[in-house]
Amino acid sequence: MPPTWRLLRCRQAAPEFNMAVDEAVLTAVSEGRSLPTVRFYGWNPPTLSIGYFQRGEAEVELERVKQLGLGFVRRPTGGRAVLHDRELTYSIIVAEEYPGIPQRVTEAYRVLSEGLLHGFRGLGLQAEMADLSADGEKSKYDAPGSAACFDSPSWYELVVEGRKAAGSAQLRQKGVVLQHGSVLLDLDVPLLFSLLKFRTPELRERMMEGFKRRAVAINELREQLGMPPVELVEAEEVFRTGMETGLGIRLEEAELSGYERELADRLAIEKYGSDTWNLRK
Repeated sequence: MPPTWRLLRCRQAAPEFNMAVDEAVLTAVSEGRSLPTVRFYGWNPPTLSIGYFQRGEAEVELERVKQLGLGFVRRPTGGRAVLHDRELTYSIIVAEEYPGIPQRVTEAYRVLSEGLLHGFRGLGLQAEMADLSADGEKSKYDAPGSAACFDSPSWYELVVEGRKAAGSAQLRQKGVVLQHGSVLLDLDVPLLFSLLKFRTPELRERMMEGFKRRAVAINELREQLGMPPVELVEAEEVFRTGMETGLGIRLEEAELSGYERELADRLAIEKYGSDTWNLRK
C-alpha cells in the first residue's frame, strides 16, 4: 500500500493568502502537525509574482499592474516573474528526511517533478525533464533572459519539444522541502511583457519574441496536435493522478487545519500582503 499524503484543493485565493498557506503548511509539516502535502490552487485576482531575489520596483511596471487590477506578490522561493492566470498552480511540501527525498537540490527537483511529468503525459503531451548536465542540453536552452520565468528551463523542469511548459522553484527551510510552480494552460505573452521593465521598447519586443520560442502552454500544444483545450478541473484531476503515480503515493483530500489557517491568515497580513516584503530591495 503506498504511503498516504494529504491533498489540499484551495481553489482561487488572493496572492498574499496563497503564499501564506504554502509557508503555513511548511511550518506545520516541520512541527509534525501535518502529513506531506500536495496542494493545487489558483489566483484571484490574476497575479504577477516575482522571485525572492528580484526587485519589484526596478523590474516591474507596478503602476500598470495596479491599473489592470492584477495582484502582486513576492514568492519566498527564487526564480523570475510569473503571471498567474490561466494555470494550475501546485505545491509539494515534504520533510527533507522523508524516504527517497534527495539531499541535493537538483536531484530533489528530479524526484518531485516526476508527478508533473506523468501529468503532462496524461494530457497526451510528450514532456521530458530538462537535464542540463547532458551534452549540449545547457547550451540548447541558454538565452539572454528577461525578468520573466519560462524564459529558459532550470534543472529538471518540464519541456515539450524543447519549450518550457512548467516553471518550478524550491525552498528548504525548517527541515522541509517546499517546491511550487505553475503549469500553464494558456499564456498571454504580450500582457506578461507589458508588466515588466525594459530599457527600450525594442528590447521588450525582442525579448518577447525570444520568449515565445522558448515557452509554451498546454492548450497551445494540444491545439497543434488537434486535441481540444483542457479546462482547469480536468487538468487538476490529471495532475492529481500524475502526482500519485510519479511520487508513488496515495493522495487523500483534506482541509487546512485550524493551526494552518490561523497561521496563514496572520502571514497574509503581516508578511505577504505588506510592501515591506513585496518591495524589499
